[in-house]
Amino acid sequence: MVSTAPLLRLLTAIDRRRMKLLMALALAAYVASVWGNFINMRSIQDNGDQKVESKIEEAVAPLREKIRDLEKRKRNVEHWIGHENFELINHDVVEPLYVEVDQIYHLASPASPPNYMYNPIKTLKTNTIGTLNMLGLAKRVGARLLLASTSEVYGDPEVHPQNEDYWGHVNPIGPRACYDEGKRVAETMCYAYMKQEGVEVRVARIFNTFGPRMHMNDGRVVSNFILQALQGEPLTVYGPGTQTRAFQYVSDLVNGLVALMNSNVSSPVNLGNPEEHSILEFAQLIKKLVGSGSEIQFLSEAQDDPQKRRPDIKKAKLLLGWEPVVPLEEGLNKAIHYFRKELEYQANNQYIPKPKPARIKKGRTRHN
Repeated sequence: MVSTAPLLRLLTAIDRRRMKLLMALALAAYVASVWGNFINMRSIQDNGDQKVESKIEEAVAPLREKIRDLEKRKRNVEHWIGHENFELINHDVVEPLYVEVDQIYHLASPASPPNYMYNPIKTLKTNTIGTLNMLGLAKRVGARLLLASTSEVYGDPEVHPQNEDYWGHVNPIGPRACYDEGKRVAETMCYAYMKQEGVEVRVARIFNTFGPRMHMNDGRVVSNFILQALQGEPLTVYGPGTQTRAFQYVSDLVNGLVALMNSNVSSPVNLGNPEEHSILEFAQLIKKLVGSGSEIQFLSEAQDDPQKRRPDIKKAKLLLGWEPVVPLEEGLNKAIHYFRKELEYQANNQYIPKPKPARIKKGRTRHN
């Protein structure tokens, strides 16, 4: 029988040497880290207090913006505070919600491309986990759920105008996919719960909507153009401006949502204004309504930006008796009046909002 003791002693010695080497490397890394931090602090100190203040301001600025956003949202509903039928609950739909309700209008999701592309994972969670939570709530309390879906489920459409039978043309890995595909799977979830659990669902495919109380610097075309025109800045058009959109006023949308919720229509329904305009025409119209001398500035085209967008609303007309009634110019004048008042308010509070370009949240670099 061969003795294993020498072999074990050899392995033990190797392990001890390896452990010592690892400890030495860890100590060296720690010393390097401490020294690096010390050098950085000395560098900041040598450059003076101004650089320190600049770094503090850089860190605090996003927090100030969030506080202003919260104040803005509170002012949007302050006229309802105290009403016997109104209660405001601050809740993230990604977490389960336990309330007693008869109807659920599931509107949760950022809709502005700069916002939903900034945090695509949160956008996906809101549209998937959030929808599951709302469907779970509807199942528990026997409520009817209306999903605020979107014309984005049609992607960059190959069918024009878009009707509810069209399956869409969506890039599943593009920068807009977190929103487009998030809404598409949310629709799938609704019909899975309807078929398997008997949950009553309504699905509204909402086309571009605007009006008072929309976020001034959310990066969407209406708010961007109005804000730029009011401030005398160039109106930024991405691409040649030939891409088209259909804009509906917010009160028309609200009436459509209520009509759909209280109908017997369980299949998807388009809610939008079939009056189609190119982005360039729209920019020129806002310039005229504002009375602005702003020039129109053309920037590089955004990736996966749909070239055509116009709803076919025959279904809404036939089954809901609904169609938009507010003329585009009338709605825009109301939105412009609101934005002008907001700019005055913000100026008195020494904060001037700027249109927000598309931005991508920084993440960790991965190597394939």
